[in-house]
Order: sequence, then C-alpha cells, then structure tokens
Amino acid sequence: MAKFSLYNITLRSLSEGKHEFKYNLDDKYFALIDDGTADVKKGNLEAMVSLKKTSVTFELNFDIKGDVRVPCDRCLDDISMPVEVKNKLIVKFGKEYSEESDEIVIIPEDDGEINIAWFLYEFIVLSLPAKKVHPPGTCNKAMSSKLNKHRAKSSDDEEDDNEEELEDDSSFSDPRWDALKEVASSDED
Repeated sequence: MAKFSLYNITLRSLSEGKHEFKYNLDDKYFALIDDGTADVKKGNLEAMVSLKKTSVTFELNFDIKGDVRVPCDRCLDDISMPVEVKNKLIVKFGKEYSEESDEIVIIPEDDGEINIAWFLYEFIVLSLPAKKVHPPGTCNKAMSSKLNKHRAKSSDDEEDDNEEELEDDSSFSDPRWDALKEVASSDED
C-alpha cells in the first residue's frame, strides 16, 4: 500500500471539526490502481474530500468532478465520459477492519488512519453508465463493419451491412423474445 500513501488520512491526529483534502486524479493515479482488470485506465478528475470529525465518528464527503477515458463497448476505441460524484463515508474506530454497509467502515483504532485510494476509484466506476458507447455514427467504422459481419441475425432480418444498423440496437429482433412480447402485450389488454 506504500504506492497509495498519498491517499492516507491519519484520523487519530485530527482535531474535532472540519478538514479539507484535495486530490488530482490523473493518468498516474489510474496507472497505480490498474491491476490489469481496471475499468478506467485514464482520466483527469479533481476530488475534494471534506472530513468532519466528531467525538465518535469521521464523516467523509466526496465530491469528484472531471472526465475519464474508457473503452467503447462497441468499437473498443477510447471514449471520454464525464464524472460528477457525491458520496459519503462514515468511519469509526474498532478492533479490526470491516465494512458494515456501503457507507460505514470500521478501521482498527491501533492503525488510526484510512487509505481512500480505492474508495475514490470505486465511486468513480460506480458513477459510470452500464453501457459506455460513442454517440450514433461516431464509432470506429472499421470495427463497426467487422462487428456487423459477425452479428447474430434472425431469419427475418435482411442482409444489410449498413453501420447505422449497429448503432441502433433496437433494430435487432430475437424471435425467442418476440413471443414473450406478444404475451406481455396481451396481458395489458
């Protein structure tokens, strides 16, 4: 964890009240995080962490803004995605580390510090949409045409290598689902 020492917050030594921490999350940060399976490998974000210490807890409010570069789910070219995150984390001292919920973390009182590097990364990744694609017509044309050639088509589909067909997923119809759609529409009547 030494490579993440910049993201350590020593809670034990803080006085009661509010404290502010500012982090620049750039390509170097994402290179540190990358374990080969990271969703985000590049970005330029500013993270403001506001910490409020009371006699029993530490309330951390995260405000992260900027953009990240992720692979497009269709053509695999990089796409810039805006990020605007507001999250809260409550930290308490205890005997051993545990995460009681999405917002409550217990850290060993003997350690007296928390490393927020992974929390920052998780907040960023969880803010991204499930489907990350370029706007219609802007995907890598060579990759789109290759994908169209290998795309599953039902027997009702016409042979059409038009790239716009790939851009609009609603044009794809699977006969197995069509029967279910008929059942659902008859239930509505």
